[in-house]
Amino acid sequence: MPTDISLKAAQTRRAALTIACALLTLALATPPAFAVNKDMVQLQTQVQELQTAVARLQQSNDERMGVLKDLVQQSADTVNKMSVAVDALQQQIRAQHDATNTKLDQFSGQVQTLNDSLDEVKARLNNLEKAMKSVQDQQQSIDAALQNLAPNSAAAPNATGTVTPPDTAFSAPSVAPAPPAGKKGRLLPGDTPGNAPDASSALPSKLVPPDASALYKTALSDYMAARYALATTEFGEVIRSSPNDPLAGNSFYYLGEIDYRSGKYATAIKDYDHVLEQFPNNAKGPVSHLHKGQALFETAKREAGISELRALITRFPNSPEAAQARSKLNGMGVPIVPKRPAQ
Repeated sequence: MPTDISLKAAQTRRAALTIACALLTLALATPPAFAVNKDMVQLQTQVQELQTAVARLQQSNDERMGVLKDLVQQSADTVNKMSVAVDALQQQIRAQHDATNTKLDQFSGQVQTLNDSLDEVKARLNNLEKAMKSVQDQQQSIDAALQNLAPNSAAAPNATGTVTPPDTAFSAPSVAPAPPAGKKGRLLPGDTPGNAPDASSALPSKLVPPDASALYKTALSDYMAARYALATTEFGEVIRSSPNDPLAGNSFYYLGEIDYRSGKYATAIKDYDHVLEQFPNNAKGPVSHLHKGQALFETAKREAGISELRALITRFPNSPEAAQARSKLNGMGVPIVPKRPAQ
């Protein structure tokens, strides 16, 4: 806009100067005898008026240029203020975004802990059911042993050789005689199964060692109680005793969580790698990808962390952890899909 006005003003001045030069040329070319001609006087008057108009036009253009400069300056100030406001808004959005990501991470951890607690409750209920069944079996074994220990209720001959019938109204069971000392637990010649000395021999005495599930539940309980040192030992025992069990993959994940919270990010990355490489179908795979990426960011490995989050989105696109990874990458200003190099 200012350039167009300046160009028009220059063209106007040039036209006025051209007309003035033409008039002067005509005045000089006229014979001296006609120097005082009336037409010449009028021409000079017109030239003077034209010069005055050109001067006024120049002054008007200068004033307009000043006004335009002021407007441009005000516009520039307004743009600068808007830029500052936009920067402040972007910083506020980033802060809110980071706070939202933190809350999402906390919520995801709480949900994961709740799921683990539910699994633990289910396992304990199953163990309780098995224990109740075992108690019932033992009770049946005890009842069977007591029935075998009961004396024979048939009639026995008395000293006179007559048979005394048993009392039909009431027959009290007699106590079997104790076996001789030193022969406990054996049947002597002439003994009957009814006077077997020890009924406890019919009960199961073999103790079943705790399995990987029981060890894992104990370790998980200690982990949720923040007894991390004890939980580390117990999770390690689960891995040593059952290295191919899916619970071993869960144990590696929780070892990574303990190391991450302790600031041992490099060790935590190795723990998460065990889950992702040895147990690719484990339920802890998505969260292992996410927390491994966060651990890589903590160790200043930005590109590796970005690659890990992208791998999470590719492998588990519909998981809650993938949503957190997308939010994290967007907050960092990083495209979710890497850009292909120009060919």
